[in-house]
Amino acid sequence: MKKIIRSIIALAFVFAISLSMNNVFADVPPDPGGGPGGGDQPVGGGAPVGGGLIIMLALSGIYGGKKVYDAKKKL
Repeated sequence: MKKIIRSIIALAFVFAISLSMNNVFADVPPDPGGGPGGGDQPVGGGAPVGGGLIIMLALSGIYGGKKVYDAKKKL
């Protein structure tokens, strides 16, 4: 019975937290200024995304390969 009451309290707490988080929003970013074609960089700068994506994919492939290798070694 104690276990059921604890789980009900935990679920109620998680539910209440998820409802209260609905009111948390970030502010709207400021106007970057300059018109279209004005030569200004986009809001966030000109950071390349492709390099980080390739590194992340390579590292996840290595990690997956190690997991497969360890699983085969264990059998």
